[in-house]
Amino acid sequence: MRTALKRAITAIGTGDYEKASTAYKHAVPIIDGAVSHGLIHKNKAARHKSRLNVQVKALATAAQA
Repeated sequence: MRTALKRAITAIGTGDYEKASTAYKHAVPIIDGAVSHGLIHKNKAARHKSRLNVQVKALATAAQA
């Protein structure tokens, strides 16, 4: 899970929307799997997903501008 998060954050840092979006879509099921296995709380998972999604959407708007 931590690896998927790091990959998504790194992809967001590059500024490439397509890469960041793909990394985000790859990380979400992994985060959800961690919740179902009891590794993290569901609120923590929601917080991670929300913060990543906000950053990816910011890239999308920056790419359009």
